[in-house]
Amino acid sequence: MCGRARCTLRADDIPRACHRNDGPVRTVHMDRYRPSYNVSPGHNFPVVRREDGGDGDGVVLHCMIWGLVPSFTKKTEKPDHYKMFNARSESIYEKASFRRLVPKSRCLVVVEGFYEWKKDGPKKQPYYIHFKDGRPLVFAALYDSWENSEGEILSSFTILTSSSSSALRWLHDRMPVILGDKGSINTWLNCSSSSKFDDVLKPYEDPDLVWYPVTPAMGKSSFDGPECIKEIQMKSEGNNLISKFFSKKGIKEEQESTIEEKNSSAETFRTDPTKSLKRETDTEDNTAISSITDKGGQDSKSITIHSEDDATAKCQVKRDYEAFKAGLEPMTDNTVKQCSTPARKKGNVKSAGDKQPTLLSYFGKN
Repeated sequence: MCGRARCTLRADDIPRACHRNDGPVRTVHMDRYRPSYNVSPGHNFPVVRREDGGDGDGVVLHCMIWGLVPSFTKKTEKPDHYKMFNARSESIYEKASFRRLVPKSRCLVVVEGFYEWKKDGPKKQPYYIHFKDGRPLVFAALYDSWENSEGEILSSFTILTSSSSSALRWLHDRMPVILGDKGSINTWLNCSSSSKFDDVLKPYEDPDLVWYPVTPAMGKSSFDGPECIKEIQMKSEGNNLISKFFSKKGIKEEQESTIEEKNSSAETFRTDPTKSLKRETDTEDNTAISSITDKGGQDSKSITIHSEDDATAKCQVKRDYEAFKAGLEPMTDNTVKQCSTPARKKGNVKSAGDKQPTLLSYFGKN
């Protein structure tokens, strides 16, 4: 369907867009024409039609109201221009409102572009559709005249529509019938054989028809001006949601990885304390112990370890280190129990009552 259009053309450019350059052009009610970027049904709009009863090249530039009011409408009835502002080209021979107009009441509507809305749930986004090279679009249309109760003659028209082209099907299932060349324009305006109309009343499939999104504000018929056709940038809301999803997922995975690492360290300490003690040798406390030992100089060499084998000596050094660390920071009973238990399992370990010197006794002398 086509319910909004742009027509800011000068009056003399309209017949020229219909390839009517040489023949005479008569004008009717063109003083009512107001160029607009946002024309809607109920407004005055210039159309090109043949002279009444004329078979020559002469045409009339007639300013009519958009939205057909059939001539058989009651004179006292208030016209509704939104009721028939479009007519399906497939059914113009079936409905009485249009069938009687096809033989002699065909006309052309010239615009620079038209608007169509894309439905996205409760929201509707308008798009401006036009020719890439900027030339005007010519629509096929039908017109009629109606006399009201005051004796005033009202001329009105309806724009024919077809199924949408393959390129515009994503936007809407209908589009106006676009007469894209001089041959199709002449066929619709001048041909007396209705059998040829089927060749022009079809979707426009050429690739020179382009479109872009415009402001939703032009949905109001009172909104007019160049802002109506200004291209806007669409918000990629779906991409933002996806980015947020993966961002949150990454943070969550990092937190879970940290927790798993902590749990793994605790589990390792419970199952094999010796590995945990070996890792502790790289901590700040162990670095401090190494520094203190280095300051002792040659005196540290006086500490000897008498053991029956290398395994017993290593265990004794570990116990001496535990005793020294106990003087630096308190240890819980549970930690002492976990650290000392593996030492008891090893054979030939000397008791604390042995007369061998320890690191604690060495620093106690100083």
